[in-house]
Amino acid sequence: MQNEGGVAVAQNYYDSDEADNFYHTIWGGEDIHVGIYEKTRDIREASRTTVDRMVQLLGDLKGKTVLDIGAGYGGGARVLTSQYGAEHVTCLNIAVKENCRNRAMNEEAGLSERITVTDGSFDDIPYDDESFDVIWSQDAILHAPDRAAVMAEAVRVLKPGGHFIFTDPMQADDLENSDDLQPIYDRIHLANLASFGFYEQELTKRGLEKVDIEKRSMEIANHYGRVAEELKARRAEIDASDEWVERMLAGLALWVEGAKAGKLAWGIIHFRKPE
Repeated sequence: MQNEGGVAVAQNYYDSDEADNFYHTIWGGEDIHVGIYEKTRDIREASRTTVDRMVQLLGDLKGKTVLDIGAGYGGGARVLTSQYGAEHVTCLNIAVKENCRNRAMNEEAGLSERITVTDGSFDDIPYDDESFDVIWSQDAILHAPDRAAVMAEAVRVLKPGGHFIFTDPMQADDLENSDDLQPIYDRIHLANLASFGFYEQELTKRGLEKVDIEKRSMEIANHYGRVAEELKARRAEIDASDEWVERMLAGLALWVEGAKAGKLAWGIIHFRKPE
């Protein structure tokens, strides 16, 4: 089970007024994950492109049940149901304010019957074994101090033949000195980040089959750089102290620098549970 202190740190951060206002206003509104910037510079469009690409890799979602772990504001869930035909999406997330926004946006979109929002942690998933056709996650698992427990829980609740697809900011597999990323670890209150190799090893040993790992690591620099630009340009829209904003800008710069130096990684990880 996840370290309770780690859960509290993440929950307190995302439930703070400053963070909620920043992510909802600047980061992407409905989506607070890394975008794909091949065809756009717009944060929201790039974030939605990530969702579309993940669905493209999954294939037909009509009639499928999905569990979105670390769902944030639920933008992905609304797209999966309204545009791609998922029968039902369950959003599991620890941040109460994000969950409240999620429920309100689902109601506004007329999707409350097809999207359930559950307060909870993804390393202790409150659902039965083999409950979902798809486990979905976008840039959330990094916050778990025990990521292996998250992998175990995701595999447990996934139906045979089901798919586990997720993105996550990671450290590079060939990182020679993890101390190089210590300022980032300190910022997110964690000892380290996972890697492509870590996730592949953890899922393979639990019996899942690799479908694909699509590496797009420079999107870290693209996305965090664009968020920093938007924050500087729209500073007046954020109800936060100058100190908070400067600290956020400094943190964003660390991610950009780390990605450009080849020390960070990001991409789409897709595995399948055998029948």
